[in-house]
Amino acid sequence: MSSIFRRKDTFLKLILGKTYQNPQKIFIHLPTSINQRPFSTQSPKKFPEYEMPSVTWGILQKNKEKLVSRVIISDYLKSIGIVTNELEDQELPSTVEIMRERVEFLQNIGLTIDDINEYPLMLGYSVRKNVIPVLTYLEKIGIQRSSLGEFVKRYPQCLNASVVVELVPVVNFLRGLDVEKLDIGYVLMKYPELLGFKLEGTMSTSVAYLVSIGVNPRDIGPMVTQYPYLLGMRVGTMIKPFVDYLLSLGLPKKILARMLEKRAYLLGYDLEQTVKVNVNCLLSFGIRREALPSVIAQYPQILGLPLKAKLSSQQYFFKLKLKIDTDGFARVIERMPQIVSLQQHAILKPVEFLLGRGFSADDVAKMIIKCPQLVTVQVGFMKNGYYFFKSDMGRPMEELVDFPDYFTYSLELRIKPRYQRLQSKGIKCSLAWFLNCSDQRFEERLYGDYIVPESSGPSFCMGGKLEMAGSDNVSEEEESDDDSLYRRTVSL
Repeated sequence: MSSIFRRKDTFLKLILGKTYQNPQKIFIHLPTSINQRPFSTQSPKKFPEYEMPSVTWGILQKNKEKLVSRVIISDYLKSIGIVTNELEDQELPSTVEIMRERVEFLQNIGLTIDDINEYPLMLGYSVRKNVIPVLTYLEKIGIQRSSLGEFVKRYPQCLNASVVVELVPVVNFLRGLDVEKLDIGYVLMKYPELLGFKLEGTMSTSVAYLVSIGVNPRDIGPMVTQYPYLLGMRVGTMIKPFVDYLLSLGLPKKILARMLEKRAYLLGYDLEQTVKVNVNCLLSFGIRREALPSVIAQYPQILGLPLKAKLSSQQYFFKLKLKIDTDGFARVIERMPQIVSLQQHAILKPVEFLLGRGFSADDVAKMIIKCPQLVTVQVGFMKNGYYFFKSDMGRPMEELVDFPDYFTYSLELRIKPRYQRLQSKGIKCSLAWFLNCSDQRFEERLYGDYIVPESSGPSFCMGGKLEMAGSDNVSEEEESDDDSLYRRTVSL
């Protein structure tokens, strides 16, 4: 115990400059000296608050002022319709004038009281230190001043972000992905939450995975511009399961990569609730499982449509108006899945033209099953081809039933020039022989000593390669199987 008193004595000697013989009397002297401070001419007993130390008195007085100011500000916010529950632990300005300035500033950029109530914490951000620097930078990178209010409404947390530490690195990351400078504002307007992402997190991993499955790194920028939400998707729970499922259907990885490059929004389709449901729907309507990869490659959007309703409507229409049964309808969808989205009145126009030229309903049904693209051809285009076929070529109509693709070729660019070449050579052949081939193949056929047998178009087997019938006779530059399917898909 005596050692404790000695340490206290040494400490007080250092602080007060003198030694106390009896340390226990220290606690008697200090209040006495404080009571003798001349705070007022009034008797101290009349004002007991002056008995407190001066430092403590100042702190309590300041807290009282803050409390009064907070009550005034809270009453002001309630008077204009702002709910203050979330502001109880928020640091607020010292005066109601500053708060009024913040509210008016937010209203001037386009926010309403309801918008502020969605995220009232924005009222705790300083206009000069936080809000103005952020909005100035957003306008600098391409967001229109008239759209700043909408941007803040969708992502109000940006108002408390550091321009240098948080915003600039995200913009530089987007530029590094080859997002055009003029598109930065457009990308952020579509997905403002990008400004809150960490560069080493989801954004980097999603890009790395897409490149790993064959997406061209130079196409990442256009993909992000088209569908910036992919940067916020987790690979393990969203992107990879989607990719793995399509690969399991037999879609080649290279084709899938090309699909995603052109239509990045496919990644946004819900795998369980939409994609798998639509695939099962296609199977239930008679589409063969081995034809699924070709259907998806030709029309990837089919994975995200309300497919059951569309297929039911079109199937009923084809059976009622075109006399095509359910099996024939399934073959039509396999060859041209875009049929599910075509307007029925547009489909009827070429059908009515063919019926008006003497084709029977059964012949028209056969023609559509063989070549579904027939229903998308403009009637004027069909008229020109039909009159040339009847007047100049003088062929029987049965040839058109056997090869309805004739109506899909350009009269001036393909049919006339090739027919005239055949006439000059005195060659007689079917429509498919001289029309259903490339220019180089046509030249080889024209000057060859034999006629290549007619063959069907490209075939695609689930899990296998694309096989081009008669490919042994092609002398043009070889291209990969996946490239052939992709080129054919794009042309469709």
